[in-house]
Amino acid sequence: MSEYQIVIIGGGITGLSAAYYLYKTAKEQKTSVHITLLEEQQRLGGKIWTERWNGFVMEKGPDSFLERKASAKQLALDLGLEDQLVRNRTGQAYILHKGKLHPIPEGAVMGVPTQISPFIATRLFSISGKMRASLDLFLPRQSIEGDISVGEFFRRRLGNEVVDHLIEPLLSGIYAGNLDRLSLKATFPQFAQMEEKYRSLILGMKKTRPAKKLPGEEKGQFLTLKNGLSTLVEAIGKELPPETIHLGCKIKEIQRENHRYQLSCENGHTFLADAVIVTTPFPSLQKMMPSFTHPQPVQSVPATSVATVILGFDSQDVQIPYEGTGFVVPRTENTTITACTWTNKKWPHTTPEGKILMRCYVGRSGDEAIVDEPDEIILQRVRQDLAKVMHIEKEPLFYRVTRWHRSMPQYTVGHADWVKQLEETLHHHFPGLFFAGASYHGVGIPDCIDQGKRAVEEVLQYIHTHSHTTNG
Repeated sequence: MSEYQIVIIGGGITGLSAAYYLYKTAKEQKTSVHITLLEEQQRLGGKIWTERWNGFVMEKGPDSFLERKASAKQLALDLGLEDQLVRNRTGQAYILHKGKLHPIPEGAVMGVPTQISPFIATRLFSISGKMRASLDLFLPRQSIEGDISVGEFFRRRLGNEVVDHLIEPLLSGIYAGNLDRLSLKATFPQFAQMEEKYRSLILGMKKTRPAKKLPGEEKGQFLTLKNGLSTLVEAIGKELPPETIHLGCKIKEIQRENHRYQLSCENGHTFLADAVIVTTPFPSLQKMMPSFTHPQPVQSVPATSVATVILGFDSQDVQIPYEGTGFVVPRTENTTITACTWTNKKWPHTTPEGKILMRCYVGRSGDEAIVDEPDEIILQRVRQDLAKVMHIEKEPLFYRVTRWHRSMPQYTVGHADWVKQLEETLHHHFPGLFFAGASYHGVGIPDCIDQGKRAVEEVLQYIHTHSHTTNG
């Protein structure tokens, strides 16, 4: 029986989960495949990067995943890591407004109010801003033709103040993007469906949100692993045959010859493949296929650069009087940081006794210059903000700055249609070449795992229906 050669490009969580599930499924189905995973860096994991140091567990990239998007938890279970899963501590989240931290009003779901009293009492909005938001209860539904921006949708329903002071920092933080350019269809289609079904967002959110939990019953919605998310990466690495993974291998070109693909690396190595899964960002897919013109997004906005800044303190040097897990910052505030997590409160297992760990974020769409500044400048600006907002004057015991250049793809209006067009074009011109990853169907860890699994299904379907494959 022929052995099918499958090459996966990219060793982030998309590529790793594709390699893992392809290996597992091929074994179960008794399909003979040889998997090669090529990663240009000298480490696996992509944006998942845990540093363990002196009893601290520090995430330089994402710190957790949503439990309700089942694939990430399922991956942990499939890898036998169930006893390693840790749930976040719940607590009040805050918004910075006019230099002060205000609790997010109780009952606000993704920024949409569902309880009247906390919304009336909050100082985040003026009286006229609150009155404008309440119009959502009376406005007619509007059927949306095609795609619009998230900002346009929410401004129409709830007004500018609620969007600028609450919804924007909560939602755009996920994409480090500009709400007035982000695609509603590609990012938060559930809100358009809610308007369609219930007419009012406030009424719809009220009807669909889970019943209120009693104190002490609140459960965190996020999960991580005791020793950090890199545990997932390491576990997959151990499951795959050692010859599968090739580090330091950047693809120079992908060429199609006689129903197969030839991949040449910058280090001189070449690989032949019956099918290829590309999990690197879209711009790198384009560079690997220089002689082919790919369909382009309608509003082409480069991926945003961001940085994380981790700070460690002695607990006697820092007072956090807030019973909460951190705060987010609207664009309207004069700060460098866009958000701050009080890590030792949200994830107590990450921090040794007597210490405090926090993580700040800098950089967002249209405001990225800070990411290219030297570490010392970034640290200085972050410390100025923390002094202003939380009165933290002490120098940290240590800090870590991690830059993520062009790491947050921007799903601008028309994104979903562009992805569909790209899929159809590649399917037609390059059968057996599949793409997946944060550039396309979601940026979260579960979204990327889902895409990796879907690519595996496509590859297996492809090789089962194409008998031209020869032994590699």
